[in-house]
Amino acid sequence: MAKDATISVPLTSQARRSLTSISLLRCSSPTPQLNFLRAGPPLREVDNRDSSEPKITLEQAVKLCDRNFGIGADGVIFVMPGINGTDYTMRIFNSDGSEPEMCGNGVRCFARFVTELENLHGRQSFTVHTGAGLIVPEIQDDGQVRVDMGEPILKASDVPTKLPANKDQSVVKSDLDVDGVTWNVTCVSMGNPHCVTFGTKGSQNLHVDELKLSEIGPKFERHEVFQARTNTEFVQVLTPSHLKMRVWERGAGATLACGTGACATVVAAVLEGRAGRNCTVDLPGGPLQIEWREEDNHVYMTGPAEVAFYGSVAL
Repeated sequence: MAKDATISVPLTSQARRSLTSISLLRCSSPTPQLNFLRAGPPLREVDNRDSSEPKITLEQAVKLCDRNFGIGADGVIFVMPGINGTDYTMRIFNSDGSEPEMCGNGVRCFARFVTELENLHGRQSFTVHTGAGLIVPEIQDDGQVRVDMGEPILKASDVPTKLPANKDQSVVKSDLDVDGVTWNVTCVSMGNPHCVTFGTKGSQNLHVDELKLSEIGPKFERHEVFQARTNTEFVQVLTPSHLKMRVWERGAGATLACGTGACATVVAAVLEGRAGRNCTVDLPGGPLQIEWREEDNHVYMTGPAEVAFYGSVAL
């Protein structure tokens, strides 16, 4: 079935299971069976359980993600056989053809897609191998998806960033010159690199809605101090338990939501003394609940993932 893709997810018939399928899910916010879900940014999911190699190429993924000549998406996610004892493996192709280690919104969509594929109901959890390590999503009784995102990585060289550590081995509220303007930044990895800023040096509180994200975002992403490029979160503190964030994602640009970015944001807010360990993070695609637990040092993300629509596309 070389070039045909069916986008559907009920998958109750054996015939449908044999087709390549793509699902579009948005987490509130491929051929292969395509399914469309939402969790903020639109993400295409591919039922790839019968192969350890992606059923569509990077080039095809880029075409699918094109908002003018394709379906339009921030990325394509593959549900693949588990390795090293895990239940599943997740791989992602970004809209620019790059492959990130992980995607927080993507793993929520991934979890929802798996329940559709396997016809699972009620509270469920499973283990997922990713480029960022082991991730454990759990479907809650109310349909929300809670994900143990693991421990944040704070050591500067492991984020990675060339900025010198200024707090233990971490970069916390450090100066970063971007196009002649000095920003205060904290660097965090959630398996993928993040640069979190609450504003420029000497500023009181950043008003994220006033940012020209398409202008400033790429300058952070490709700054020379981020050797693997970086995701960048611009954050406004509403209260110590309520943050508002806009994100420029590495490889995808301005998106409606970023799960790992929301996690990195709360970690950075705690390190800078701006917020507590349990916060609501408002993103353009909707809020996420983030908790950085002191007991185990793990970050937990809770948010929705729902089917947006089904369809089919020829590649």
